[in-house]
Amino acid sequence: MRLKRRNTPSQSSRRRSPPRRRWSDSRLLRGILPLLPRLLLVAVVAGSVAWVWRAGVIANLAGEAEASFWAASVHAGLAVRDVTVEGRVRGEPESLLAALGVERGDPILAFDPHAARERVMALPWIASAEVQRRLPDQIHLRLEERNPIALWQHQGRLAVIDQHGQPITNTRPGRFINLPLVVGEGAPAQARNLVALLEREPDMAKRVVAAVWVSDRRWNLRLEGGVEVRLPEFGAEEAWSQLAELERQQGVLDRDVAMIDMRLPDRLVLRSVTGRLPTPPSRSGTDT
Repeated sequence: MRLKRRNTPSQSSRRRSPPRRRWSDSRLLRGILPLLPRLLLVAVVAGSVAWVWRAGVIANLAGEAEASFWAASVHAGLAVRDVTVEGRVRGEPESLLAALGVERGDPILAFDPHAARERVMALPWIASAEVQRRLPDQIHLRLEERNPIALWQHQGRLAVIDQHGQPITNTRPGRFINLPLVVGEGAPAQARNLVALLEREPDMAKRVVAAVWVSDRRWNLRLEGGVEVRLPEFGAEEAWSQLAELERQQGVLDRDVAMIDMRLPDRLVLRSVTGRLPTPPSRSGTDT
């Protein structure tokens, strides 16, 4: 007996479901394009917020880590205990400490010697400075101060002049009334040479009230009692020493003299206070 296969409905006779609706690529693109600017804006804002949040977190973490490091270094003994200064004569300690910018107990590893030196160099009295960090707990400051050598009278004001002919700012001239007084344009640049000239004869230097720089080439000295001494442009040192010798031997400054002109190489020219011309001594020290 042969078995017969049961007949089944053919595939063509099955009921087909309706096809799904699909967007074509071009239609999808047309739908997205109007929204693209908004999508880009949202993406940029979201990215910026995320970056700022991450940066803030990182900065906070870094700040906390740094603070912890300095605290640990202080706990380990690396803290400022002493500040020593070498070479200070006139500079005020308070100003130096403020310029260093350090206090006792600060972490010494956080101290910046180079930045501190720049602040110290800005102080009026400082010519040069060296700042050292000496572990574990000391800051050392080595100074060279500016040396005041004269007072400069200019345009009705007084200024303290250093060894290089530069005014020392923020300084009270009244503290240095014992210094020579120089007058005239260009006098500060010549003050160092003047001081060296006067020091050749200390006793005579004590009698100098002021020195006037004349025509940018020579000095007129005003002495106690109103006597004016006109020094030559060349050979001023020798003329000053000769005047001192004449004073020791003949007391020329005790005569009736208002002016002593030493610009001539072989003689003195004297001008009397009363108008009567005194007998002028020679430059060699003997009366003529």
